[in-house]
Amino acid sequence: MLLAIDIGNSNIVVGVVENGKILHKARFATDRIKTSDQYWVELKDALSLFDISPKSVEAAIISSVVPPVLNSVRSAVVKMTGIEPMVVGPGMKTGLNILADHPAQVGSDLISAAVAAVRDYPKPIIVIDMGTATTISVLDRNGAFLGGSICPGIKISSEALTGRTAQLPAISLEAPKHAIGRNTIDCMKSGLMLGAAAMLDGMIDRMEGELGEKVTVVATGGISRFVIPACRREIVLDMDLLLKGLVILYENNRKDIHGEQNGTV
Repeated sequence: MLLAIDIGNSNIVVGVVENGKILHKARFATDRIKTSDQYWVELKDALSLFDISPKSVEAAIISSVVPPVLNSVRSAVVKMTGIEPMVVGPGMKTGLNILADHPAQVGSDLISAAVAAVRDYPKPIIVIDMGTATTISVLDRNGAFLGGSICPGIKISSEALTGRTAQLPAISLEAPKHAIGRNTIDCMKSGLMLGAAAMLDGMIDRMEGELGEKVTVVATGGISRFVIPACRREIVLDMDLLLKGLVILYENNRKDIHGEQNGTV
């Protein structure tokens, strides 16, 4: 049994994987001040929800965009299972041709999502990940990672809007029925939610124009399920994309038949 762990700025997603299939998922908040012991408890609790013993965990892989939390979670996995987890990073076999100016700077979350997208969807592909930030990655017809765009996430925009204005309240993140809001709440929802959808539509059009060919668009991330239905472009929603990518990366980098670690090249 494999533990696939994606550490994001807001949430940590844990997938329980067996024979390449994601059987269970758990999500808890990312906390930069929690100790490895506290994450150990959370991981054990997550497994207990699915009636899974830590002894049944045979391997683990972690992707993280929060370095201090990575260290704590990695230590927690070792304490819980006795297994040193594989960590997504430079030198790992990804199967991707990364054509960005600085390949080592491409986030592990972007790599994980891209690896799964290349396997599961027709190329060229635009991958949208809507979390704390909204990232847009572009993969060409050969599956090469070209680069993309990083935008403020909806929660960041909402917090900035309410925090920097005296009379605008905090709102729930759900799309309004109309673009023309008739009260303050609906006006804010229109700007945040429909504005995000329009931004995605526009960015897809621009990126597709630069590629010069039709693209497949895939979206993931916790916020995406609220925004993607409001987009006018056809976008596939795949909430497990990052976990699928972690499973692929683990399989590409697991011990070879000689028992030697081939996770780096």
